[in-house]
Formats: sequence, C-alpha cells, structure tokens
Amino acid sequence: MFSKPKFDKASFAQAFKLGNELWDPSNRFETSWLLPPWVLFGCRAAFALYAFVTLLFSIGWEGTHPELGGWVEVRLSFSYFTILCYWGMANYFLISSIHTFSYAINGGTPLLNRFPRSLQALHHLYATTVTTFPFLVTIIYWGAIYAGPWFPIQFNAWANISEHAMNSAWALFEITMSRMNPPPWVHLVWLIVILACYLALAYITYYTKGVYVYTFLDTSNGKSGIVTAYCFGIAIAICIIFCLVKGLYTLRKRLTEQKLGKMGKFYAGRDIGAGEVELESQRMWEK
Repeated sequence: MFSKPKFDKASFAQAFKLGNELWDPSNRFETSWLLPPWVLFGCRAAFALYAFVTLLFSIGWEGTHPELGGWVEVRLSFSYFTILCYWGMANYFLISSIHTFSYAINGGTPLLNRFPRSLQALHHLYATTVTTFPFLVTIIYWGAIYAGPWFPIQFNAWANISEHAMNSAWALFEITMSRMNPPPWVHLVWLIVILACYLALAYITYYTKGVYVYTFLDTSNGKSGIVTAYCFGIAIAICIIFCLVKGLYTLRKRLTEQKLGKMGKFYAGRDIGAGEVELESQRMWEK
C-alpha cells in the first residue's frame, strides 16, 4: 500500500563530498560583520597567545610542583578531553589568525583559499569543533567533575577558569563575530566520531597506565551500565549543542546580513561584490 522509500546513493555520497565549487568567495573565514580584518586578526592572535601561555605555563608549574602531581600529572593531562580541546582551540586561533592576517595585509587571496580542497574542508570542520566542544567541556567539567569547594590554590583556580570557562566565551566570539556560515549537518557525524575516538584513547590510557582519566568511565564493580548511560548522554549532549550552535550561526547571519544589512568588514573598506553574493547563493553547505 505504501511505496518503499528509495535510498538515494547520490544524495548520501554528496553529503560526504568535499565539493568542487569555488571556495569561500567572500572570505567568510577571514572576516567579521562588525570587526575590521586587522581587529579580527588581533583578537584571534590574542586568544591563541593566551591559550598557549596558559598551557605551557601549566606544564611547567605542575611539573615542578609535586603536590600538584608533578610530571606524572603533566603526562596524564594529554589524555584529558578538556585539555586536548584547549590545545585544539589554541592551535585553531593561531591558524585562523594567520589566515586572517594573510587577507588583512593586502586584501588579496587569503592563505586558506590557496589550500587543497581537503584542507579547506578540514578547516571548516576544525572551526565547528572549536565552536561546539568547548560548550560540552564547560558543561561536563562544572556539572560533573568539579565538586567544590572553590580551589584553595590560586594556580588551580586560574587554570580551570582559563581552560573550562574562557573556552566557551571564545567559542561564542567565533559564532557571533565571524561571518562563517552555519556548519553542515554532516559535521555532526564527525563530532560523534571524534568523541568515539577519544573514548578509545581514554581506555587505552587506563590499560597502559592503570588510571581512569575521568571517574565516570570506571567500569569496575558492575558500573558498565552507568558508563554506557554517560556515553550516550554525552552523545546526546553534543547533538543538542550542535543544533543550538547551528541555530546561533543562522540567527547571527540573518540578523546582521538580512536585517541590519551588514555584509561584512573587508580590506580597505571594500564592499562585497555582486558576483560574490551570487556565488554564495550556490554554496553546497548552505543547502
């Protein structure tokens, strides 16, 4: 009575293609709707500098203070999802500031636009990770890991605020101040894949070092069901966060470009060209 739905292989494959259309014709990854290119470069470079200083200083401080765990804790920190995400943010802002600088210096073709399509697509996914994972980190840390009271050591308070609170503020900056388009739905698949890969890393750490990096991953004493619930809960959380972030991107774009008419701040006060607008209407990830 009902016709069996047909599986469209072409449409499914298209979602995983890197695309063959012109990449980012109006330099959305290097410009802001509000901030001039040099100011956007300065903000991204400052975020990168602060993040790297925080990470490197934390390594040195913890390594030379046995009461904080010493070098054993430093080595273990590279298995923490929260710390790995902060390293990811530091590198993202460094890379994105370089791309913004390459546009701001002369208004020519930015460095990102000269990359192979595979690297361009990966940069877009990278941008999605730094605007979604930080919110997950903040929620998990302050909601499930931090148990109070407030940190008695000033260093711990500063490090945790920097890595587990400021990260979300920076992610919100990228969402609201940039001109990047909303991430495509296929990015959600890769976010879940990345989380699954991290789960494997966490258990590799346990089997090689005998330590659970997060106590809620401890499967001993019949806790496997609780661990499974935690894993599914985190997967559901990233799905909700992704949808909210995608909605914020869409809201920002409609409000700034359609309602306020602010198409962007370009090199030397230039306006977006009519041809660029036409090309953007055909972008694959906006469909």
